[in-house]
Amino acid sequence: MKFFKVKERTENLEQKLGDMIWNQVEDSEDIITNDSILKSLDKLIKPICDANDIDRDSLKVHIVLKDEINAFALPNNHLVVYSGLIKDCKRQEALQGVLGHEIAHIENKHVMKKLSKEIGYSVLLTAAGGTKGGQMARELLKTLSSSAYDRSLEKEADITSVKYLLKADIDPKPMADFMYQMAQDTTMDKSMYWIADHPESEERAKYILDYIKGKKLISIPTISENDWKAFQEQVGKE
Repeated sequence: MKFFKVKERTENLEQKLGDMIWNQVEDSEDIITNDSILKSLDKLIKPICDANDIDRDSLKVHIVLKDEINAFALPNNHLVVYSGLIKDCKRQEALQGVLGHEIAHIENKHVMKKLSKEIGYSVLLTAAGGTKGGQMARELLKTLSSSAYDRSLEKEADITSVKYLLKADIDPKPMADFMYQMAQDTTMDKSMYWIADHPESEERAKYILDYIKGKKLISIPTISENDWKAFQEQVGKE
């Protein structure tokens, strides 16, 4: 009984924090609500969820209109994708790899682990029940959007994403190519979470390629190349 009470308290805390931080994002950013764009993104996420027994409806996926190349998970299953990431990915499989990585953080409960370690569980409890929600929400958002997880959690999310992709018959190599591309680009803003842990990106690309070496890859594009390009162009026009 005690275990269930602790579990319930943790879930309530996660829900409050997630909604509090998401409200901060909504108040401070332009959110893409175009139904056609959201449906295209959903088409790329759905096969990952279907092949890996992940409840798609449990994920709250949002696209923020921002040129930064970033994506991050919030408590309570919020997944935030920046339009800059969608436009920068040369291949749809690269975007699916990043999405899989963030879904892995959600499924493996990494988000609350990160916040508890960096902010402190007692501070999180106070934040969820306090009146200074906006100020704390901004601090939590900064922590989740611009700093990497522990190396072990990042690697776990990378490899979990690769496993997700393999089960869904999606080629993981473009994900490794994307990381290598980021490691080589010296013009990128290092304050963003997806770039914050570079030049480790090159190392991450290598262990992804090592993991898939010798495995039989059955790669089936989720959407046609024309639909992928149209999706990127549509996002670019927002």
